[in-house]
Amino acid sequence: MTVRAIRGAVQVDADERELVIEATAELVSEVMRRNELTAEDLISVVFTGTPDLTSEFPALAARKVGLTDVPLMCAVEMDVPGALPRVVRLLAHVETERPRAEVKHVYLRGAQALRLDIAQ
Repeated sequence: MTVRAIRGAVQVDADERELVIEATAELVSEVMRRNELTAEDLISVVFTGTPDLTSEFPALAARKVGLTDVPLMCAVEMDVPGALPRVVRLLAHVETERPRAEVKHVYLRGAQALRLDIAQ
């Protein structure tokens, strides 16, 4: 198996606990689905949230969708003027046979604007 990194992001409608959980769960599920992964394939996942998201840790949503024994970490994204607000990003390290060119990075909702070059 090869280790690959998968990027993803989702914009949350508002800084409300349930909305952060819902958006993050959608992002994690889509990364898993599009890359045909199981929890066993994941090495670790790092989440960041923009400074305007403080109502819940994104890792909680990952736990709720079944990533119970995967190492997860949350951090605050840099506060850059003019940056897209209310964004949860992830960087997942996975074991896969997929070539790098076939890894599917996932950008959902308004976060598609972050990477128009690779947004699915």
